Amino acid sequence: MTERSEGSIVGAAAMRHRRHPAALLATTLKYLSLVGASVVVLLPLIVIVMTSFKTADELATTRPFDPPGDWLNFANYATAFTDGKMARAFVNTFIILTVSITGTVLIGSMAAYALDRFEFRFRKTIIGAFLLATLVPGVTTQVATFQVVNDLGLFNTRLSAILLFLGTDIVSIYIFLQFLRGIPRELDEAAALEGAGPLRIYGRVILPLMKPAIATVVIIKGIAVYNEYYIPFLYMPDRDLGVISTALFRFKGPFGTQWEIISAGVILVIVPTLIVFLLLQRFIYNGFTAGAVK
Repeated sequence: MTERSEGSIVGAAAMRHRRHPAALLATTLKYLSLVGASVVVLLPLIVIVMTSFKTADELATTRPFDPPGDWLNFANYATAFTDGKMARAFVNTFIILTVSITGTVLIGSMAAYALDRFEFRFRKTIIGAFLLATLVPGVTTQVATFQVVNDLGLFNTRLSAILLFLGTDIVSIYIFLQFLRGIPRELDEAAALEGAGPLRIYGRVILPLMKPAIATVVIIKGIAVYNEYYIPFLYMPDRDLGVISTALFRFKGPFGTQWEIISAGVILVIVPTLIVFLLLQRFIYNGFTAGAVK
C-alpha cells in the first residue's frame, strides 16, 4: 500500500473520529426532543384518564397525578354517556360529518376541475378571490352569517351547520386544484375524442385519479368537523341537536364543573378517533404524502 493511500485512510478515520461527537450529540438531541414532545402530549391525556375514574370527593382531595382509588369505577362514563346524551351526540355528529365531507369533496373537486380545465373570463380573478377569502378571519363575518342563516329559517337545525361547513372550506379547492395540475390534459382530450362530455370526463376520468387528494381532504375536513365547537354551539343550541363537542358542556354550570364526568366524556370522544386512526393510518399517511407532492 502506498504512503498516499495510507494517508487517505488515516485522514478519513480522523474525519470520522471528529464527526462522531457531533453525530452523537445530534442523535441525542433528536431523541430528547421526541421524548419531550411525547411527554407534553401524553401527560394531559394521562391526567384525564386518571381523573375519569375518580369520584368527586377524590378529585377535590387528591393531586392531578395521584391515581384513583378504584380503576374499575365506570360511574363517570355511565353518567357522561346517559346524562350527556352522548349516543344522540354521536348520531348528530355522524350525520353532519358524512354530509359535510361528501359535499366538500364534490363541490371542491368540481370547482377545481372547472378552474383548471376551462378557460373563461375573470378566471384568475376568481382564483385570487378564493385566496383572499382564506385570509379573512371567519369571526369577522359571523354577524352577517348568523343573519343569513336565521332569515333562511335554518337556525337550530342540522342543515345550518352542514351548509356552513360546506361553504367555508376553500382550502379543499386549492388541494384539488394543485393535484389536478399533475394530471395530464391528454387524458381529457382522449376521453373527449371518445365522445365524453365535461361531466362524464369529470366522473369517469378525473375523479378516480384524485383519490389521494380526496383522502387528504377527507382527513383534514373530518378532523375539523369532528372537533368543531363554535358552529354547533351557536347555530344548534337545542339539547337534542348537540354534537360530541357540545355535549360535554352540559356538565359545566354556574355552580361548579364536574371535571370527573367531563374527563370520562373526553375519553369516550377520543376512543372512536383513535380506533379510526389505527385502522386507517396507512391511508392517512399516503393521503398526506400524495397531496403534498402533487
